[in-house]
Amino acid sequence: MKQTEKTSGTYPGSSRLSGVADEDKPREKALRHGMSSLKSHELLAIIFGTGTKGRNVIEMSRELMHIYDGHLSRIAEKSADDFIAYNQDHGVYGIGRAKALCLLAGIQLGLRAAEDAKLIKREPIITSVIAADIMRPEFNGLDHEEFWALYLTNRAEYITKERICSGTLTATAVDVQKIIRKALMCQATRIIVFHNHPSGNNRPSINDDSITRKIKNAAELMDMSLTDHIIISSTGHYSYADEGRL
Repeated sequence: MKQTEKTSGTYPGSSRLSGVADEDKPREKALRHGMSSLKSHELLAIIFGTGTKGRNVIEMSRELMHIYDGHLSRIAEKSADDFIAYNQDHGVYGIGRAKALCLLAGIQLGLRAAEDAKLIKREPIITSVIAADIMRPEFNGLDHEEFWALYLTNRAEYITKERICSGTLTATAVDVQKIIRKALMCQATRIIVFHNHPSGNNRPSINDDSITRKIKNAAELMDMSLTDHIIISSTGHYSYADEGRL
């Protein structure tokens, strides 16, 4: 007879969660009450599956959340290697690349699900905060600059988005024709462009100003409008529109 997987007792490959009541084990708790009933360290425990020597998966996950002060967003900003190094610097060992990638993938899925939920609702993207929140997942953890365009209807509803280029961005590297051509293809009348500053400084450069002017002028020639140019960094975002520079 084919054996079915048990949901209590041990986690695959780990020692028994001794001293933890069945109703307090993350998998069992999730099955009974749903994922939303779990605390962050319990969600991590399900993702990791196994703990480390001398520390079960729940203890390891609780300690991990402690060193990040309970902020999953601080984990989301890191690459796998940076995540591992930061953990070890703070005394949390045993989380290798496989576990790190599983966790970062899980967080990224959550971010994309939240972004997708906003887009499905077709709510107008009318502030820089809404726009930045939608696009931030595309920039989390990047160690290089990328340039993206978000295409909207006349009522500021989402149509699509596209990465224009990546690497060191200059006024000549950003393909303005590509931005406008895509807008024509999807019948967009509003465009918001984005790029990131991996340094954490979100203030625009002279080159950023030049890129903005070129896109704005090109859009106006085609009866479109550049609604905003938003620079995203780990410290927040800068909006040309909010600053009255469009």
